[in-house]
Amino acid sequence: SAEHQHVRYNPLRDDWVLVSAHRVKRPWQGQLEKPPPEDVPRWDPKNPLCPGATRANGEVNPKYEGTFVFPNDFPALQPDAPEPDDSDHPLFRAAPARGVCKVMCFHPWSDLTLPLMSLPEIRAVIDAWAELTTELGASYPWVQIFENKGAMMGCSNPHPHCQVWASSFLPNEACLEDRTQRQHLSQHGVPMLLEYAEQEARRKERLVVENADWLVVVPYWATWPYQTLLLPRRHVCRLQDLSDSEKDSLASIMQRLLIKYDNLFEVSFPYSMGWHGAPTGPYLQEDCGHWQLHAHYYPPLLRSATVRKFMVGYEMLAQAQRDLTPEQAAERLRSLPEVHYK
Repeated sequence: SAEHQHVRYNPLRDDWVLVSAHRVKRPWQGQLEKPPPEDVPRWDPKNPLCPGATRANGEVNPKYEGTFVFPNDFPALQPDAPEPDDSDHPLFRAAPARGVCKVMCFHPWSDLTLPLMSLPEIRAVIDAWAELTTELGASYPWVQIFENKGAMMGCSNPHPHCQVWASSFLPNEACLEDRTQRQHLSQHGVPMLLEYAEQEARRKERLVVENADWLVVVPYWATWPYQTLLLPRRHVCRLQDLSDSEKDSLASIMQRLLIKYDNLFEVSFPYSMGWHGAPTGPYLQEDCGHWQLHAHYYPPLLRSATVRKFMVGYEMLAQAQRDLTPEQAAERLRSLPEVHYK
């Protein structure tokens, strides 16, 4: 039964997670994190993400009132990098890597996070995401939108923002999901995550929130305690394929999920999240029907605002392991109020 240890298969990553439900009762004497600061100023001229502030490269931000996209001043990828030297041995391979890194501010105010923004403001973020995937995806095969929220996730700036990295190559996770989804479609005749969403909508035990177009589940194979997967109900490959009403209902379900996250431990909930959709650039000409658009949310918190899950030891050297079952996590999230604790 779910009360005893067992392993679960993750069909999207083709790997396994060890679920040790009986360990949830063990005492905690490990590291305690500091809760995030509550007194973030709404506007700070020294904060490089604020309207009118000066950035590291000397550029002054416009006095923006909605979303604001600009090139990352310290990009991990640049459009014109020299080719690496030819390898003299198969164990020492390198390949070219080019790309563009952008930063996107969600809102002019530093003290707002997505769950505290209005639906039209969240909808503007979604529109900007779709525009960026269209624009950068015209030439680049992969456009990764990701948000690191909170100091615990290495986010150095409290201002609400995300990053968008476009690359000339398909990154590891994209290659993996491309392979597993392609395999599933050829073996079962239906896109994996479309079938999965239908199953979870029916079973309900891992459901967190749902509406007419979307559902959020703690996936059956989740590795992080309160990890969630955001899925559309219809078959859709990329963010830019969403209809206006689907973007509205996406804003709503994101707000509901993120309010629940904040309410769980009554703290601005840290996470890393990101969108995965069908590859772009040259792949726009190919059939990518095996793909299904989805977003992953990976929060590190485990038992309280100050106790986090570390992926170390067994996880790094053997495989992912969790104590709280995905069903227990989903039940806790599902039962939380949808009005923000603030």
